[in-house]
This record gives sequence, C-alpha cells and structure tokens, in this order.
Amino acid sequence: MPVETRVDPGVLRARNAVAVVFALNGFAMASWMSRIPEVRDALSVTPGELGRMLLAISVGSLLALPLSGAVVHRFGARAVISGGAVVCAAGLALSGTGAGAFGNVWITAAGLFAFGLGTGLWDVSMNIDGASVERAIGRTIMPRFHAGFSLGTVIGAGIGAACAGLGVPVVVHLIATAVLVAVGPALAVPALLPARDEPERDSPRRSGGGILRAWAEPRTLLIGLMVLTMALTEGTANDWLAVSLVDGHHLPPWLGAVGFAVFLSAMTAGRVVGTVLLDRFGRAEVLWATMATAAVGVLLVVHGTGLPLVFLGAAIWGLGASLGFPVGMSAAADDPARAAARVSVVSTIGYTAFLAGPPLLGYLADHVGTLHALLLVAVLLVPSALAVPAARPPREP
Repeated sequence: MPVETRVDPGVLRARNAVAVVFALNGFAMASWMSRIPEVRDALSVTPGELGRMLLAISVGSLLALPLSGAVVHRFGARAVISGGAVVCAAGLALSGTGAGAFGNVWITAAGLFAFGLGTGLWDVSMNIDGASVERAIGRTIMPRFHAGFSLGTVIGAGIGAACAGLGVPVVVHLIATAVLVAVGPALAVPALLPARDEPERDSPRRSGGGILRAWAEPRTLLIGLMVLTMALTEGTANDWLAVSLVDGHHLPPWLGAVGFAVFLSAMTAGRVVGTVLLDRFGRAEVLWATMATAAVGVLLVVHGTGLPLVFLGAAIWGLGASLGFPVGMSAAADDPARAAARVSVVSTIGYTAFLAGPPLLGYLADHVGTLHALLLVAVLLVPSALAVPAARPPREP
C-alpha cells in the first residue's frame, strides 16, 4: 500500500516480527484451551474444581504483569519476549505432563502457573513493542497484531481439535507445542525495534515510580475497567466455550473444539477489519457496537437451538470480543513516554478477569450448568459501556 512505501523498511520488518510473536502467543494459549475437556476428564474434576485449577494461569499472570513494565524498562521488550516465551513453554510442557502422564491436579496446576507467569511477561512486552510500531507507521494497526494472536489461536485450536479427533495424547501434543513456542520467538525478536525505539529505559526506581503514578490516573484506570470486561468476554470463551458446548449442547469433544475455533476465526476477522472501522468511526463508537454484538452472540450460544445457530452465536461472540483488548492497549500507550507503565497497569486490571473468571464461572456452572453460566458475560457488558469514552485519544485528529 502507498502508506507503507514511505515507512522505513526496518519498521516494516519489525511489524512482521511483532505479528509473528503475537501469533505464537495465541498458538500457545489455544493449544492448551483446546484440550481442556480431555484434561478435565483425565483429572476427573468437577466444573468448580476445573475453574480453581485454571486459576493458576491467572495467578501466574497477575504476579508477572505489575512487574513487567519495570522489567521491560530495564531489559528491553525483546529480551522479555524471549524469556517469557521460554517460561511459557516450560509451563505448557509441565501441565501437559501433569494431566496426560500422571493425572495429577497439582502438577498440572504448577505447569499452568508457570504458563501464566511466562504469558504475562510476554503479553505486556509484545504490546509495548506493537505500540511502538503502530506509532512509527502512523495509523491504527494494533488490532491486526491481535489478529495475528487470534490467527495463532485458530491454528492452535484447529490442531488441538485434530489431535482430539485422532486420539493424540494430550502430553504429546502439548510438549510438541512447547518446543515450537520456545524456539519461535527467539527467531523473530532480532527484527523487532531496537532498544532506542522502546519506552525510555530509566532506572528501576524511576520506572517503578512511573507505574505507581499510572495507578493513580483516572483515564488509565477507566481504560483498565473497560479492558477488564472485554478480557472476561474473550477469556470466558477461551476457558469455557468448548466445555459448555460439550456439556450443554451434548457435542463430542472434537466438535466442541471446532466451535471454539469458530469463535476464534470470527475474532481474527474482526481484528483485521476493525482497523478500518476504528480509523473511520473512532474508538468509542466501535467499542460500543462490538459490546452489543458480543452480548447477542452469548445469548445465541446459550439459547440457540440447533448446531448452526449455536455456531453462528459463537461467531458473533467472536466478532464482538475482537477489539476491546487491542484498543485498550493502544489507548494505554498513546503517550510513548508512559507506555510501559500504563500498559502494565491496564494489563494487570484486564487480567484480573482471568483471575476471577475461571472460579466465578466454575461456581456458577456448579449451580446452573456451564452453558447458562456464560450469561454472566452479557450482563457485565452493560455497565462496562460507561467506561468506553476513556479510550478516546487525548487529542482527536
């Protein structure tokens, strides 16, 4: 495109590398999520117990996220991406071994904790680098990086569904995935923007103070609250959609994974198209529209009769969930000098959904069933719409 011909070739290489890093992150996440129904059966746990076990991912992430801004300031996004990916891969392999080889909840939970820890470091650092590339190019592209994440989840879920259908053991699948997750980012990070283009790397004391100041900024906190709900909208599908389709609509595990892949495919498409809509209509207007769309999708998944209608609901839910998280990251990084601190704060608030979501949905599922527990998402989208105006850029064009 003509716009890109005026962009420095190094920035374009960095753009492509960031997209690869996002895709690998999504691939790792969906590879685990696609095998949750079989892990649940292998460990013989109830929905509530499964929710508490999944909590280990969120605990690991929430320990990493508040520190990640200072870590990126000190070591640079490229080093943190590589290190986070290795920790994430180690956790993926351990969780697969704990569930598939030993049938042990505690080993599986320990692996999920490491998986969440690595994912938290990886997530913030790749969003910071993505925001740097977005500023260098001069137009909205962050949702397309998250589309790369979603594409990775589609591939991961598709492979997971195939492995489930073919009877590939969970431990074999997840260890093979871990090898790719550990090696892939190391090959991509040399093309990322150098340290001089990352957020200024002050002393640990100054960067830590910047994070504390960011926690006192009303706009940053409101963006975080919006991201919190949109993360719950996306994360609930990641954790519970396949299980809900299996339990609530009585589908076989492989078809539950296919339904999850439908959600992820629609979310990927929404992130690709969403950049055009955001530049044309603005952040707030597009976010309000996607929230309403997500609520409709959840209702169709829960109350739809017949597989086509349920899968249509999964697709609509995916479209609605597509833009909240990436737009929140862009909004937090509007000021490059404060991007690391603000992205860290918004990510920490947003990931609280992944901390509270699994046990809360698990508790509801024990009482109303996994399918009807999904309705919580549609309910929470209503008040969260009040926080959307905070995502507008400080200065409109």
